[in-house]
Amino acid sequence: MKIYTKTGDSGDTGLFGGARVSKASPRVEAYGTVDELNAVLGMVRATDGGEEFDVLIGAIQSELFTLGAELATVPGKEASLNIPLLNSSDVARLESAIDASEAMLAPLKTFVLPAGTATSAALHLARTVCRRAERAVVGLPEELAARPELLIYLNRLSDLLFSLARQANHRAGVDDVPWTPRG
Repeated sequence: MKIYTKTGDSGDTGLFGGARVSKASPRVEAYGTVDELNAVLGMVRATDGGEEFDVLIGAIQSELFTLGAELATVPGKEASLNIPLLNSSDVARLESAIDASEAMLAPLKTFVLPAGTATSAALHLARTVCRRAERAVVGLPEELAARPELLIYLNRLSDLLFSLARQANHRAGVDDVPWTPRG
């Protein structure tokens, strides 16, 4: 099987469920940004943040594939994916991971800059891409709107990525870099 199909040469792409849409469609933008987030998380895993991070981030990458697949499906045809879709238990797992991560960190007293270790910086980058994915999903027109669970998942994930960035610095004995306002 060849990697190229030539079916998108005119600027459109196929959704699961058969519809063809412009590659500039808000839905394509949303799932493309989720795909970008997944790639950045692959970079996080390549930084050698440890086995615990690798397992957690790997599970999140799989969930993001599910989320992206749902966004790449014609609205109303999600059942045709034949995979379990993200739900409140996935969000609860993210919340548990946030709580566990935050338990080992000092409370924040200031904003922090995205800096420190390579793992922390990569997690901060993932956090910003996650927020962009969330904005893309929020911005879907009503007729293309995603299930609320997807928004909630992305919102919690960005919080988790922030906490994991701080945790990566903490584990390495590197202080977070506080933001110092000008003036």
